[in-house]
Amino acid sequence: MDMAWIITIFAVGFLGSFISGLVGIGGSIINYPMLLFIPPLLGFAAFSAQEVTAISAVQVFFSSLMGMLVFRKGNLLHKQLIGYMGGSIVIGSFAGSLISAFLPSAVINMVYAVLALIAAVMMFLPKKGSDATDVSAVGFNKPLAVVLALIIGGVSGIVGAAGAFITVPVMLVVLRIPTRIAIASSLAVTFISSIGSAAGKMMGGHMLLGPAVVLVAASLIASPLGAALSKKTNTKALQWILAALITATVVKIWISILF
Repeated sequence: MDMAWIITIFAVGFLGSFISGLVGIGGSIINYPMLLFIPPLLGFAAFSAQEVTAISAVQVFFSSLMGMLVFRKGNLLHKQLIGYMGGSIVIGSFAGSLISAFLPSAVINMVYAVLALIAAVMMFLPKKGSDATDVSAVGFNKPLAVVLALIIGGVSGIVGAAGAFITVPVMLVVLRIPTRIAIASSLAVTFISSIGSAAGKMMGGHMLLGPAVVLVAASLIASPLGAALSKKTNTKALQWILAALITATVVKIWISILF
């Protein structure tokens, strides 16, 4: 493997995993477009869309795991919320991945675009932006959490993403979970969701071992660094970073669909 190629893939994985740990999303929202466009821009062979989703699935598995472990030390994981949403999102994502086999690419892209647009709008709605970190004092609507996770899982299963970029806005706006607890718990839910998607991608035969190993190595370093910084960052700043990331993704997706 060419050293410049390894450095390029590592840098992509590092950035995606760092942001994953910082704002509680899986990282595929950043890694997917970067893996698709940056290697050919620098003169390297391009990955196919199937290869990128497979590599990203493995990276999301490790980056969400490492970020979750850092937040666990700070007692920010809401175990009850993770249990209700995690179990439901796995069922939804499995069903969604089965449905996606019967849908044309244009429909899948449109589902992804609408999902991202909803997430972006939600990030600009009033939120319970408190700095509360006492998990035991945070309640939530359990039936609503289960239904929402089932829907998120189903839609994210269709588009082949872990769904974390909509999980955080839903936790903040609908379930009224404080920012730091939402970010930490979202990483745990994303980790649970990514187990199925990573296993499915490996079985699908599109996994490239070399890039996957480089991305995982980047994840093991960058995700804990992002999570550690997240614990020290102002909650409003974290919300604005997440809003900016989701909005940029929405613009990119809708431009590609419309033009």
